[in-house]
Amino acid sequence: MNTNTSPIQNVTVIGAGVIGISWTALFLAQGLNVVVNDVAADAEARVRQGIETLKPTLAAMGMPIETLHERLRFEPDLAKAVAIADAVQENGPDRIAFKRKLWAEVEKHAPLHTLFLSSSSGIPTKHQARDMLQPGRVLIGHPFNPPHLIPLVEVVPHVKTAPETAERAMAFYRAIGKKPMLLKKEVPGFVANRLQAAMLREAVLMVKWGVVTVDELDDVVTHSIGLRWATGGPFVSFHMGGGPTGFAGFLKHFARGVQLLWLHSKISPVRFSGSLNDKLLAQVADSFGATPMAELEAARDHKQLALLRVLHAGQS
Repeated sequence: MNTNTSPIQNVTVIGAGVIGISWTALFLAQGLNVVVNDVAADAEARVRQGIETLKPTLAAMGMPIETLHERLRFEPDLAKAVAIADAVQENGPDRIAFKRKLWAEVEKHAPLHTLFLSSSSGIPTKHQARDMLQPGRVLIGHPFNPPHLIPLVEVVPHVKTAPETAERAMAFYRAIGKKPMLLKKEVPGFVANRLQAAMLREAVLMVKWGVVTVDELDDVVTHSIGLRWATGGPFVSFHMGGGPTGFAGFLKHFARGVQLLWLHSKISPVRFSGSLNDKLLAQVADSFGATPMAELEAARDHKQLALLRVLHAGQS
């Protein structure tokens, strides 16, 4: 449903890749005016087609989709694109030099009240904002892909960020129906991607060792911890796994075994070598890799929506 109650009405989306298109569709569905800035010649065509593809999911979420394109415009000139922006959601390449140059230029032309938000999945804002006159204006607003569907946004300030700026970012994301999480410290990869990276490391290792195939590994996750963590995160899950004494019981009975796994993992480095990449790609090609991406995305969205509805109903 359209939940927007934010004073922010004009958003500039910089970068029209997968994340940028997803953000654009969500902002439009939440009643915002959106300017897309991307210098690629096919940017407008890609964005408009992407929005059409996402419309069924947005409609299933209860959002109005009839007038999305009416509040959308494209501006390849960065200065003009940010001239009246209340917020800028940046989705450019994760390269420090690019982001430093970009934010310094955005700062010159955007209004003083504009929120500067980066979708970066790994470059801390203190590095992105080095060349700005007011570096505290840039915050991480890192979504979990796809942003139009997954609720989480990691909001990461840095030492020069004023608390009220961070709270404005939190309020903006809440107003458009997201679940923002304000991180207390900047760490490489933030939180969600560090968790993903840790699990991916073990997933790749199991395939490398020939314990399971990529299909079997995915089945293991979707039929166990994927279900468990959808209803309660790791800590509450292990708390319940500890029996009557909760997490204390887990530490007493299982901590040693987990610690041994951690220690064992340290002597099993995982590197994406040529041979390992070939093994992974071959298994992917023989399985879901043969399915068109649009079909995979539609199936993902259908299942994710069903899960979100059930979880939301359980909280009502």
